Amino acid sequence: MQKNNLDDMDRRILQVLSKDGRASMQEVGRQVGLSPSPCWQRIKRMEEAGVIQGYGARIDLTELGYGDGLIVMLTLEHHSDEILDMFERVLAEIPEVMEAYLVSGEYDYCLRLAVKDTRDYERLLREKLYKIPGLRHSVSSFVLRQLKAASVPL
Repeated sequence: MQKNNLDDMDRRILQVLSKDGRASMQEVGRQVGLSPSPCWQRIKRMEEAGVIQGYGARIDLTELGYGDGLIVMLTLEHHSDEILDMFERVLAEIPEVMEAYLVSGEYDYCLRLAVKDTRDYERLLREKLYKIPGLRHSVSSFVLRQLKAASVPL
């Protein structure tokens, strides 16, 4: 199933689930105008096709002690497959890295980090990020306010 194989009903179901992944079949069906059984069948089909990749909770990181967020742009010294693979494996092991993207343009990677405070960020830089072999340059920006959270562009 590809995105262009989704009909309007599938898209409405995805909008409901993107706002509340715990909504019951009855609630999803009520919001989109379907009975629970065909609603469940559509959701199951989208799960099996990989359109729906999973369900999760939105967590307020400040409640867990992570008061600061950062966007970090990184550049590597070299771009061999071996270096890129090693770098990505190391990033995957750093819990403070919330998201990581290989990007085009001036930098190689864009990361979203969660840290407790500026001292915690300094620790993360010294103990983890700056110890990754092949890292040439980084630019960090603290997130002042989140204006929009992830949503589905349907």
